[in-house]
Amino acid sequence: MINGAILLIMRLVRIEATCSLEGFRKYIIFSTCKSFIPESYLQDFEVFPEREEGPGAIYIEAADKVTLKKMREITFVNAKEILGIIYSSKSGNTQLRWRQTRRKTGKVSGNASPNALVNLVESGVITLEWTEEYLKSAQVKKNETTSSDGAGSKKVESAGQELPE
Repeated sequence: MINGAILLIMRLVRIEATCSLEGFRKYIIFSTCKSFIPESYLQDFEVFPEREEGPGAIYIEAADKVTLKKMREITFVNAKEILGIIYSSKSGNTQLRWRQTRRKTGKVSGNASPNALVNLVESGVITLEWTEEYLKSAQVKKNETTSSDGAGSKKVESAGQELPE
């Protein structure tokens, strides 16, 4: 259900959420290298994927960081005392920042695409309930827009996407 509903959203979603460092680490892994990350790196909470500047850049800001291995376009680093993470999707649609607020907890902010929402839920950065509430509010806003424009001839799907007649 959630995957089908999220795919109908045609705009970016503003994210402001508190989450653990591990939750955001999982999000980055799910979004970039889940299919090829070595199992030992996946299990090690200090190993993070980074990607060079440009489209899809991922930067880990840490007091101590050591490069472990480069696989495809991802460089795996062992990082300690992380202060922040900057994540940008290759498409440029998703731009997220994690900033430390207390030890291993931080705040995620930025814009997320529909595909990023799925990974944010999977990794525990946001909850399924938050996503469902967002979809409901998007539906209400879309219904208000459709009914107030006087057209009245367009069908509106539950996630707010206009459908052809």
